[in-house]
Amino acid sequence: MAADDPKADIRHTMQQGERRLARWEAREALRERLEPLSPEDAVRRLLFAVGEDPTREGLHATPGRVVRALLELTQGYHLKPAEVLATTFATDDIEDPEATPAQYNGIILLKDIPFNSTCEHHLLPFLGEAHVAYIPGENGRVVGLSKLARLVDIFALRLQMQERLTAQIAQAIKEHLGAAGVLVVISAAHACMRLRGVRKPNTQMVTSEVRGLFQDNAAARAEAMSLLKGA
Repeated sequence: MAADDPKADIRHTMQQGERRLARWEAREALRERLEPLSPEDAVRRLLFAVGEDPTREGLHATPGRVVRALLELTQGYHLKPAEVLATTFATDDIEDPEATPAQYNGIILLKDIPFNSTCEHHLLPFLGEAHVAYIPGENGRVVGLSKLARLVDIFALRLQMQERLTAQIAQAIKEHLGAAGVLVVISAAHACMRLRGVRKPNTQMVTSEVRGLFQDNAAARAEAMSLLKGA
């Protein structure tokens, strides 16, 4: 699609809208068909399907536990990245008249953020660590470190793919914090690969995503990776 072709842009936007509408209609049709079935009854059906008796003592309360656990593991759907990143701080905000204000323009890196998520393909967990680096934007404002960890959880506590999780964290920081550069690296172990299928117990998946200066400036990217490795 040509960048300077407004008609092509309009067609692309219309096609996207049509796809979203078709997806919404399919979802609503499925919702109507499944509505008579409660989430707990759905779990009971699964228990029947594997040859179990949902009425026996050990499984009697299991459907409710499974539903509550799934809601807890997907609570990120109800949290908003913009709200988490809304409170920022100026790095040159000082009251000492003898000191020269100095805006911080370097790399901020939060390493080894533990997280757990749920694979959307098999509804099995994947767990690992996220490393988030960013360079403040022109206004020099930074966000509290705990907010970066919360941001990881917002996107991790959903049905996910690791690739999407990595990109969503990076995009949220770029968009809502106005960062000049963003780098996100995630390393995780996937139960869907360790416990079933190929059953490779020691595998680890690593994904990375860059935005802004880290994408355009090789030296900045190399510095961030050096900090990440502890050099």
